[in-house]
Amino acid sequence: MKILVLGAGVVGTAAAYYLASDGHDVTVIERHQAAARGTSQSNAGLVSPGDATAWASPAALKTFLRGLYNHDLGIKVRLRFDPYFLAWSLRFLRQCTQARLRANSRIKLRLALYSRDCINAISADTGIHYDERKKGILYFFRSQQSLDTGTDNYRYLAEHGLPIEIVGRDRLVELEPGLAGVKEKIAGGVYSPIDQTGDSSQFTQNLAAHAAEKLGVKFLYGTTVEGLDIDGDRVRMVITSAGPVACDAVVISMGPESGLLGRRYGIDLPVYPVKGYTATIPLEDESKGPTMGGADEDRLIGYSRLGNRLRMSSTAEFTGFDRTFKPGDFNTIINTGKDLFPGAFDEKKAVFWAGLRPMMPSSVPVIGQARYENLYLDTGHGHVGWTMACGSGKFLADLVAGRKPEIDPQGLTYTG
Repeated sequence: MKILVLGAGVVGTAAAYYLASDGHDVTVIERHQAAARGTSQSNAGLVSPGDATAWASPAALKTFLRGLYNHDLGIKVRLRFDPYFLAWSLRFLRQCTQARLRANSRIKLRLALYSRDCINAISADTGIHYDERKKGILYFFRSQQSLDTGTDNYRYLAEHGLPIEIVGRDRLVELEPGLAGVKEKIAGGVYSPIDQTGDSSQFTQNLAAHAAEKLGVKFLYGTTVEGLDIDGDRVRMVITSAGPVACDAVVISMGPESGLLGRRYGIDLPVYPVKGYTATIPLEDESKGPTMGGADEDRLIGYSRLGNRLRMSSTAEFTGFDRTFKPGDFNTIINTGKDLFPGAFDEKKAVFWAGLRPMMPSSVPVIGQARYENLYLDTGHGHVGWTMACGSGKFLADLVAGRKPEIDPQGLTYTG
């Protein structure tokens, strides 16, 4: 089949790779001038099944309300008239029961574990590299109270297949010597040995180059999707800024814009943009930086070691499609980095970035056929798109081919 994939982020590029591997004629349409220039350009760098806990929980409403007035929190809510945000929020609140938290987290974990294996298989099969490190990730807490409360979700994930080790501060510093200087500020944490790190932008660009060279995937960069030409129950072509492109099937992987396109054609796709911020800084003294990925759970900051660079990420800001930022938005990230890794970097050399995560109310992505016979979705991966992208792509390729997926599809396929 001739399949059009809309979006060349890590999710769309992974889908294109698997579809082309099945022998399909695949074209990717991307509004930027290269792959991974949107949400996939910069993130915490964590490939983290350990971060599979859904955002919606019984405690989320309190945090959400605090984010209205306390903008020092990792959660920020900018009040504005946005009916779509209001509708999304109501659906989010319906997911905030303990039962839904557990169910959504199980689905995310299932896909995340599978996707981690898919990432590693792609790297082995293609030879591509992306500043990867396979040393695990530490999720740590600064107070005994937050440690006692925070480990509950990790213990639940462990019951459903995630290997973890609950560690005290001595063991934590043994695992990560880079945190020795702040040992007394940390109560303990959770070590997930199968988690790993890597640069999603490098991965995506290298995978796109491989798919183009070895599998014949065509990438139409600098091309905007303007609409779909639908006849009956099928999409005939995609209307773009470069003209119409005929197809046998379409995959929507447009990140936060997926919901905007879907709504125009009657597809119930509640994807909402949630802004995140990252700082990437060269390490002046690599011995003082981290050796693996980590997350400061009290300050809601994730970080990773990408070659000789430190990547730090924070904040979930509900502010629509605004991608702007100012230097002051990164104060908490930089101050936390200096606190954790004193002397490791020169903050004046930081490269700042902000992008939009495509968030579903349930925190679970949606994959598969939607409303029209030849229209597929692979979107809504939220804050763990890098983690779940490759597993989603392989899962989607199985659905398109009519094969039984390698993992249980329950909770992942489109039901709108």
